[in-house]
Amino acid sequence: MTSVSSPARTIRIGSRKSQLALVQTYWVKEQLQKSYPDINFEVHTMSTQGDKILDVALAKIGDKGLFTKELELGMINQEVDFAVHSLKDLPTNLPEGLTLATITERENPADAVVFHEKYKGQTLETLPEGAVIGTSSLRRLAQLRHKFPHFNFKDVRGNLNTRMAKLDAGEYDALILAVAGLERLGMGDRIHQILSAEVSLHAVGQGALGIECRADDAELITILKAIEHTQTRDRCLAERSFLRSLEGGCQVPIGVNTEISGDNLTLTGIVASVDGQQMVKNTVTGLAKDAEKLGIELATNLRQQGATEILEKIFTEIQRGS
Repeated sequence: MTSVSSPARTIRIGSRKSQLALVQTYWVKEQLQKSYPDINFEVHTMSTQGDKILDVALAKIGDKGLFTKELELGMINQEVDFAVHSLKDLPTNLPEGLTLATITERENPADAVVFHEKYKGQTLETLPEGAVIGTSSLRRLAQLRHKFPHFNFKDVRGNLNTRMAKLDAGEYDALILAVAGLERLGMGDRIHQILSAEVSLHAVGQGALGIECRADDAELITILKAIEHTQTRDRCLAERSFLRSLEGGCQVPIGVNTEISGDNLTLTGIVASVDGQQMVKNTVTGLAKDAEKLGIELATNLRQQGATEILEKIFTEIQRGS
C-alpha cells in the first residue's frame, strides 16, 4: 500500500507493559509496517491502574478504564499517537477527542478452562463438588454459578503467567480464561475445554483488538484502517452498543455472542445476577450495517425482561463492597 504520510513521520504506539499487551501491540506494529514501510512506528509502554492493583477484585476498584485511562491521557497529551487495547477492556464511552479508529480480526472469543494436572482429561461437568474454580470476571462467575452451583469460586488476579503458577501450585482446581489470550501467548496447549455459548457467553469485544487514537488525526485514522476487519468491526460495534445501552461496565455480568451470515448479523445477550440465580437472555437479527441499532434493540428487549432490576442490584452491591 502506498504511504499517505511523509517518510519523516514517526508514529508512537501506546501499550500496557504486560506480556500479552506487548504481544498484541507488536503484532499491530508488524501489520501496519507491512502496509506502510516508510513510516517509523515506535512502541511506548505505560502501567495502568489495573496493572498496579493486583490484590483486590476488579469489581471492587472500579469498572471503567482500569486498563486504558493512562494510555488515553498519553494520547490526549500528545505523548503517543494511538493505543492498542484488548477491546473487552475498552470502555464503550470514550473520552472527548478520542475515537475507536479500527478493530482487528477477532481470534476465538470463547472462554477456556485450564485444569490442574490432577484433573487433566476432565471437563467442568465431571469435576467433583466443591472444586475450586478461579476467575476474576463477574460475567464468567455469574454464568458458571448458574450452571455449576456446586463449585467453590475464588477470585484470581495477576497476569496470565502468575495465574497459571497459582493453578499449578494447587491453589485452584481450574481457571477460566480467554481462549484468545492463551493462544496469543503460545499457551494454547494448556486449554483443556472450550466453553460453548450455552454455558458461557463471552465478553463484549473479547478476542478482538481495538485501536484508539485522537479523533482529529484523519491521516492516522486512514493508516489504521489498513488492518480493520469488517465482519469483526460489525460484530463488536453491535456488542458495544448493547453494553453501552445497558450502561454496564467491564465488570458487570453481561455476556454476548454474535454471528454474521451474508448481510445479516445475529446478536445474543444475557444479563445475570452475580449469584447466578437470575438471568435474562434474548436474541435479535438484522442487517450487519445496522449493527449499533441491533445492540440498542437487544438492550431494550432485555430491560423489558427485567435486566434493569438485576443491574441496579449489582451496582448497589458493588458500591457497598459486598
